[in-house]
Amino acid sequence: MTIAYLDPRAEPGVPIEAYMARLSTDGAIVTVGLLANGFPDSVAFLDHVEKALAEATPAGTSFLRYDKGNASVPVSISMIDQMCREVQVVVTAYGH
Repeated sequence: MTIAYLDPRAEPGVPIEAYMARLSTDGAIVTVGLLANGFPDSVAFLDHVEKALAEATPAGTSFLRYDKGNASVPVSISMIDQMCREVQVVVTAYGH
């Protein structure tokens, strides 16, 4: 008996574009928000993200941590307002 494997992936319908950072800093120091979604290990995952970003971003880049604490609810309006006041960009994490 011969076993055939089918690849369900199709060719992309649109051209693939490389991701380009779109935050214009004009030389200013940037503060990056790291938002854990409340799943187990999302905070631990952001530890690694912060380390990698710190190595890849200009000197002086700082990081602030946020944790919505419950993966089953949306981030609160007050936390969104706080992030808007404190950071220029936010990275969210999904842990499991």
